Amino acid sequence: MMNKVPSTAVSVIREYLTYLQAVKGCSVRTIEAYKNDLFRFENYCSNHSIEIEKANPYEVRKFVADLSAESMAATTVNRCLSSVRGFYSWMVRFRKREDNPCFSIRNIKTPQKLPSVLWENEMANFASLPESAGILWPVRDRALIMAMYSAGLRISEVVSLSMENISGSLDDARITGKGNKMRYVFFSEEAKEALKEYLPQRSARLGMSGIDGKKGALFINRKGQPISISGVRWIISRYAQKSGIGKNIHPHALRHSFATHLVNSGCDVRVVQEMLGHSSLSTTQRYTHVNVDSLKKVYAKAHPHAK
Repeated sequence: MMNKVPSTAVSVIREYLTYLQAVKGCSVRTIEAYKNDLFRFENYCSNHSIEIEKANPYEVRKFVADLSAESMAATTVNRCLSSVRGFYSWMVRFRKREDNPCFSIRNIKTPQKLPSVLWENEMANFASLPESAGILWPVRDRALIMAMYSAGLRISEVVSLSMENISGSLDDARITGKGNKMRYVFFSEEAKEALKEYLPQRSARLGMSGIDGKKGALFINRKGQPISISGVRWIISRYAQKSGIGKNIHPHALRHSFATHLVNSGCDVRVVQEMLGHSSLSTTQRYTHVNVDSLKKVYAKAHPHAK
């Protein structure tokens, strides 16, 4: 049974979480993940008579080892370690302690997992599904799929996309991504045509409720309310079921596909990094691995000695 977290520990953790929200601009979901990880670590410290503010490297390593011994996924263990590392970095920065006990502790190795990707022909077929499937709101759904794919949008970015942030020509839009980082994204000609077809229907639906169609969320539901994250997931899942493609198709797969297709077409990985809004180039470089993986499959099928 876990011991009750001491009030002093709660106070310092809460102070750090407030810093992440107010200064770093972290999302509610990110802060919730940090909170869970830090209270997991605090409970470990409490159960071992350790003050979280004074934990040393050996004790942090033992915490990581215990998580691994519980058969926790390597990615989850590394996320917990990252949360603890960030917490102590904050303590050092604001002179609450002199050193970061996580400084010399490396992440545990994780198997390379390639993102789920739709190749160009699969993406074209998936984007055309709303026209033939006869479900949901076809015109909106095609515009939604094309906007997410052609601009490489995160699901949180597409639901927060507003009319005020889109250019009048529908060429581009201003996006606020992770960490309140602003960037411009661009819509393909096909995406622009889909948006042009959708916008009159959107205005008509909003007009029935007396709402100005020139303002507010770009993508709405049938009730005229801004579409939600769960709503987008449900829409994509419905078309995934209809597609017959046989892949794990989810909203982020459209973003993965966008990046992979750019890299495969010879686009510089640093340009792709900027388009995706990645803070680290290493995050973007996994799409070069997708390209290599696809080349290996082509080679295996085509080369006579590879069979």
